[in-house]
Amino acid sequence: MLTMIFYVAVTVEAMTAALAAGRRKMDWFGVCVLACVTALGGGSARDIILGHYPLSWVENPYLLVLSCGAALLTIAIARIVHRLRWPFLLLDALGLVVFSIIGCNVGMAMGVHPVIVIVAGMLTGIVGGILRDVLCNDIPLVFSGELYATVSALTGALYYAGLELGWPHDLVIAGAVVVGFSLRVTAIMMKWEMPKFVYDKDLR
Repeated sequence: MLTMIFYVAVTVEAMTAALAAGRRKMDWFGVCVLACVTALGGGSARDIILGHYPLSWVENPYLLVLSCGAALLTIAIARIVHRLRWPFLLLDALGLVVFSIIGCNVGMAMGVHPVIVIVAGMLTGIVGGILRDVLCNDIPLVFSGELYATVSALTGALYYAGLELGWPHDLVIAGAVVVGFSLRVTAIMMKWEMPKFVYDKDLR
């Protein structure tokens, strides 16, 4: 089940990146590059930091094909994509928690410290979006108050804690997904945000 949702999440992330590329009037190559960076950048950053090789898309090149295919599909259906805002948001929320769990699995398989396990999950969930926004010359969404990284970290922490307590694996996955997904969707609907630091004093 996680694998299937993972592929869905990769597709959705690639499509949202293609829309961002379209708003920046990128050519088709740029659209595909941005889609791949967004969909696969989190896992790549995690693997490079942890020394986990080969990278996921090197081991499975079809992830690149899927990302580029999703990007090109987005170009084809761009006129109707605006009608799919909520399906995109829901699938993105689901993808965030699944990416986080998969990242935690990689960290646990490598035997790293529990804190790094959770960080590995968070890197997997949020770095792709950060890279997308940086390449589009935007302030990354995750730094703008969105309850996004917090959801990823909480999902990873619940998942790791459940496994450490010896609970059934499938139950732990289901619980972490339900809690993380519900929190993210509620944050979108209620417009919950992280506290912001505002400093506008001139030091001169």
